[in-house]
Amino acid sequence: MSIWSPSRFALPLALLAAPLLFVAPSQAAPSEAEIQARIEAELAKQAKADEEARAARAAADLEAQRKAEAAAAAAPPAPPDPAYRTVMVVVTTSLGPFTLAIEEERAPVTSANFLAYVDQKRLDGTAFYRSFKWDNGMPGGFIQGGTQNDPKRILKPVPHEPTSKTGLSHTNGAISMAQAAPGTATGDFFIIVGEMKGFDATATEPGFAAFGRVVQGMEVVRQIADAPRSPTKGEGVMKGQMLEPQVKIITARRALAQ
Repeated sequence: MSIWSPSRFALPLALLAAPLLFVAPSQAAPSEAEIQARIEAELAKQAKADEEARAARAAADLEAQRKAEAAAAAAPPAPPDPAYRTVMVVVTTSLGPFTLAIEEERAPVTSANFLAYVDQKRLDGTAFYRSFKWDNGMPGGFIQGGTQNDPKRILKPVPHEPTSKTGLSHTNGAISMAQAAPGTATGDFFIIVGEMKGFDATATEPGFAAFGRVVQGMEVVRQIADAPRSPTKGEGVMKGQMLEPQVKIITARRALAQ
């Protein structure tokens, strides 16, 4: 004879229900170390996102600068200010001619030196021998040519005429004197392709002596800048910048009056 008693099922039901009173191990509260690890992971994730955003902005800024400088390099040089007296000189090279406006009023000392080389035909038969370009592909640079310190061609070094005095600047097409130090320039010069205002004089740096600009034939100057260069010729910072073959300067003459 079996007698039903509610108490017979009370314990098993209580035991079945008991696990509901405990938190499963997977739901246990995280430790302090785990919380800290999660915080550090989130901070690292945010730092990476910030760095990627900064890199994207820097790349965009660099691309904008490249486009602006490329546009400046492709644009024809601005004509000289008609308020100042200039002398036109036609330089004929093996790649074609270009015309310079020499600023004899604003840069009288440097201009007189260059015109002496022209009038005495000391530049005839010399060459453009160097083309500088930025390693990172930025637009701009310069071509360099002249006597290369040939003792049979060079004249006495000319005193330095800084851009802070002349009011000129190393913008697209500007011609300036090459020098080892202020007051050492002779018969070597360079022409800017793009913009190199870092060559201008400042309160602490003498800079280089700009004395004119290309007013016609800038495409010839750019062609010289893009001519083949030797990967091994040149010393120091000039290594890899030397043209091979060099671009000959056939003649440099004052332009005939119109």
